[in-house]
Amino acid sequence: MNSLRTDKERTTTAAGGAPILAVEGLRKTFGRGRKESVAVDGISFELEAGGSLGIVGESGSGKTTTARMLIGLEQPTAGRIVLDGADHTRPARRIKDLRTRGRLIQIVFQDPYTSLDRRQKIGDCLGEVVRLHFGLTGTALDARVRELGELVGLHDRQLRALPRELSGGQRQRVAIARALAAEPKILILDEAVSALDVSIQAQILNLLADIREQRGVSYVFISHDLAVIRQITDTVIVMRYGQVVEQGLTAAVLDSPQDPYTRLLRDSVPHAGWRPGAASLVTS
Repeated sequence: MNSLRTDKERTTTAAGGAPILAVEGLRKTFGRGRKESVAVDGISFELEAGGSLGIVGESGSGKTTTARMLIGLEQPTAGRIVLDGADHTRPARRIKDLRTRGRLIQIVFQDPYTSLDRRQKIGDCLGEVVRLHFGLTGTALDARVRELGELVGLHDRQLRALPRELSGGQRQRVAIARALAAEPKILILDEAVSALDVSIQAQILNLLADIREQRGVSYVFISHDLAVIRQITDTVIVMRYGQVVEQGLTAAVLDSPQDPYTRLLRDSVPHAGWRPGAASLVTS
């Protein structure tokens, strides 16, 4: 069986310790002329192999548009996206190029239920991705599907189930397993735990930490929840109106923010003694 890559194999990526992801002057506009709006305005950042980067900001800050450009769902207006040393700025068009990009980067969305085929059993869903990228069939395919299930805590009974028969947390585990089935080097998680209750959030975050430690996969974690960002990421960028207003080590940025907007974000997080109206985000 063609087993999942080890930490050593994953962390020896681009020569000379180059970042696994480099974004340079990335910009995205919609519309033209007077109707043109800027969603992302010339942002730059890097992600090291095996690292975890957080992207935070309120709704409309450009977080999800950035994710869609990274994954190839949106064409950047300007700038570059370099994945594992190769330029992937333009979305892939050919099947071969799509598979190549899929082996580099995958995404887990906020609501996995809408992206799962309601008529397809979970094991078949995972097997479809494995077969596409690795051509496995028969017992080798079945073994890989079971391995992926075990990796995210899904048992044989759950692999035989339909999406509607699983809980929200279990469906998010399926979404993570499906993304990992292609053995990507980078996993984007776009508000991937925001729809879950606190106890299930903790389980998924612990699972992601374990997978990162075991497999060496790099994370781009998009969230408005600073507590989640603090727990799961090493570095962070703070976005507002499509621009990066602050970036650095997560603990340093959240403990000692230099930008007024970052301070406002931090001070808006409920804490002991917090009362409604004590602090609020400026959204105008």
